Amino acid sequence: MPELPEVEVTRQSFCERIHGARVTAVRVGKPLRWPLGVAPQHLVEHTVGEVARRGKYLWLPLERRGERGGGLLLHLGMSGSLAFNAAPGEAGAHDHFDLVTTRGTLRLTDPRRFGAVVWSPSRDDGMAAKLLASLGLEPFDPAFNGAYLHAALQRRRVAVKLALLGGDIVVGAGNIYACEALFAAGIDPRTRSDRISRPRSERLAIAVRDTLARALALGGSTLRDFRDAHGMEGRFQAQARVYGRAGQPCNVCGTPIRRVVQGQRATFFCPHCQRR
Repeated sequence: MPELPEVEVTRQSFCERIHGARVTAVRVGKPLRWPLGVAPQHLVEHTVGEVARRGKYLWLPLERRGERGGGLLLHLGMSGSLAFNAAPGEAGAHDHFDLVTTRGTLRLTDPRRFGAVVWSPSRDDGMAAKLLASLGLEPFDPAFNGAYLHAALQRRRVAVKLALLGGDIVVGAGNIYACEALFAAGIDPRTRSDRISRPRSERLAIAVRDTLARALALGGSTLRDFRDAHGMEGRFQAQARVYGRAGQPCNVCGTPIRRVVQGQRATFFCPHCQRR
């Protein structure tokens, strides 16, 4: 599943090129997770503003004749990707949305159709407000620190990795990044969240930020089919220290990396370096 680094890398790969473009046509393919919420023709003649990201969502503001016209909230789902090309070619079986503009076509490809393109009158109204309301802090927000994380973890009685994956404390700590951050912080992912001390919470907050920053620098992770809007793969997975390395020696102590299942997701950790 594309997580925050992959979504941000995708945003960066096309945001400048589409900014200021005028929508000339819209093509809607097979139904996605939620309906578009407006007639496709309504989007024509709008101008695309500055593309923003909130968690794993992208917001494309649209304006017409100097008046704010709402925008599109996009989500890549489990297997989606966006491409922005001057001449994208004929849509394939898994190409479910095209936003055709004067500078190129933004195309959503999603084999599993868990992604979405939803129109809202603003980020603070309609479907966008509903979908964004429960999101936690951005990992690079100055407010996301050890004190905040400790207080949030104290209110939960689940394994700390599951608390990170929830998205209501901090956004972007998906499965691979939660595993890597917990390793960097030296915390066993099975530790109950309300038993994480203040010093360990501080280390974990730093580890989450550093892990996601490193992922961004490496273009995110490509485990199956992620590509950015240029078609480029991510490289973070090649440098993972625990994720996907079950049975292999830990790079720090040599102990074999373990794999367990938490919340139907695979968790990887070093039983020596990460303590409860």
